[in-house]
Amino acid sequence: MTDDALLKQLEESTKDFSRHQAETLRSILQHQRGVRYLQRHLPDAGDHNLLIDAATFRRSVPLSCYDDYADYINQLADGDKCTSDDDHDHRHLLSIDPLVCFFYSSGTSSMNPKLIPYFDSTLSKGASHIAHQGSAAVLRKFFPPRPEVNKRLAFIYADSITTTKGGLKVMAASSFPLHSSSNPNRSLFMSLSSPMEVILGSNVEHQMYCHLLCGLRNSDSIDAIHVPYAIGLIKAMRVLESKWKQLCDDIEKGFPCSVINDVRMRDSVVEVLGGPQPDLSNRIRLIFEKKDWGGILNKLWPNVRYIRSVATGSMKQYYSKLKYYAGEVPLVGGDYFASECCVAINLDIKQPPDLTRFVMLPTAAYFEFLPFDLAENNVVGEETVDVCGVEVGKMYEVVVTTYRGFYRYRLGDIVRVVGFYNSSPLLEFVMRAPKTSYEIVTEGDLMAAMENFQLVLRNTMGMAIEILEFTSSVDFGSSPKRLKIFIEVKDCDMIFQDKLQESNLRKCCSALEDSLGSIYKVQRNKGEISPLSLSVLKCGSFDRLLKLAIENGTPASQYKPPKIIRNPSIVDVLEENVILTI
Repeated sequence: MTDDALLKQLEESTKDFSRHQAETLRSILQHQRGVRYLQRHLPDAGDHNLLIDAATFRRSVPLSCYDDYADYINQLADGDKCTSDDDHDHRHLLSIDPLVCFFYSSGTSSMNPKLIPYFDSTLSKGASHIAHQGSAAVLRKFFPPRPEVNKRLAFIYADSITTTKGGLKVMAASSFPLHSSSNPNRSLFMSLSSPMEVILGSNVEHQMYCHLLCGLRNSDSIDAIHVPYAIGLIKAMRVLESKWKQLCDDIEKGFPCSVINDVRMRDSVVEVLGGPQPDLSNRIRLIFEKKDWGGILNKLWPNVRYIRSVATGSMKQYYSKLKYYAGEVPLVGGDYFASECCVAINLDIKQPPDLTRFVMLPTAAYFEFLPFDLAENNVVGEETVDVCGVEVGKMYEVVVTTYRGFYRYRLGDIVRVVGFYNSSPLLEFVMRAPKTSYEIVTEGDLMAAMENFQLVLRNTMGMAIEILEFTSSVDFGSSPKRLKIFIEVKDCDMIFQDKLQESNLRKCCSALEDSLGSIYKVQRNKGEISPLSLSVLKCGSFDRLLKLAIENGTPASQYKPPKIIRNPSIVDVLEENVILTI
């Protein structure tokens, strides 16, 4: 299908959202009517002569979360197909389609990623094909391919594959095409500046270094820079800032430094380097020696046309830093695709995060909307609305029924409906949903407060202080409970040796607390919350969290630093790295 045909198909699908949604739900229920999960709630679902409408479905099947599927998913992971020995017809647990593998969720706040079953569903493949190929067509519309400059510097990692007790593979959703030799999109990876051996490596730090090394070797051929999430490029730039001399030396000599000890990765990079490159090394070294990192990406890769990454939600905090590195190169936004299903596509990819809008895909899944009250930091009841009931300006938690075994599943994302594209809702991604009603700040509250705090910090201390990363946790052991905020500051070891600066930091703490949102303020004024605790961490503390997350199964390509930590063991890791607490 041509790009024009794909875009026309996307356009047409948005013109009758309600009809497409009714057809999508009917298709899912007819296909999956025999699964055990549905038959718990719809005993007559197996009757092929019975048509189940949306109202009956929503009335009979309760809203669900991951815990409602955990037992079934564990049985599938262990190799079981039915729920009991007397289940004679071996009805499938969640889907009638063959189970191919499991995908990991990001799992950053708990360090325990969830297993998302991936069933070989023809219907789902058709829906996701339109979404992914449509996204690629949108990109090509803005940036038509150039035969003479056709390489992409992509910071992607295939991540390690684990195996369940039942012998099924577990991987990141983004890694699936990389590990599937039969995947038709595999040819697309031929355009990457890094060889597959780098992408398939097992050490993220070494892979990132080699991505940079191969990208610099192909500096004149790089058309675009791709990274799944904005944090991935920020981390790569920190590696570039700290190791540029070594990178230049490696290009000059024609082989990577001895730290890169994976033989297959090392040999593949040697082949890309193509022997000593002293002229290229000198050219790049001169750029670095100016120590001007503003617009550095365009200086190193003069033909790059765009940088693509997700910069909405919790990634928004990195946008200004990315703009600094990118200079005049446009930052292009991503789509709203979850591990469970595709949700919405970004048709206007050049918009900044504040203005990024996603057009819902009516054939990707069946969607419902659970009203969310930001003032209460919670959903309003258990009654959902469909597309006919959404109101512009209101917030909702997204609920999905997918082709791959999730039914009225709360996705955990809070969105705002900002309008309609034809008849499809136009969404702004707001934040991840709070896990409990006991949470006293939202991701949005924390990010806005930290943005204000950094400005106050710079003005008070009289120097450009850069907060590299931050997170929070509620200490329920304190009486009353206390919000703890942890920050990592660039060159913190030197800055806070000065007692005067420590005193200035203490003064700035009240400005931070005053910016923490209405829920926090109300409880603080009532005396239900102890004064804020602010801790400065050793440099590299959040890198340790990343390593810990990867060790616990979180894919490196999907890792997002948690803004609200709910796992006490993660808090303990941070506490061990505190150098100063206010």
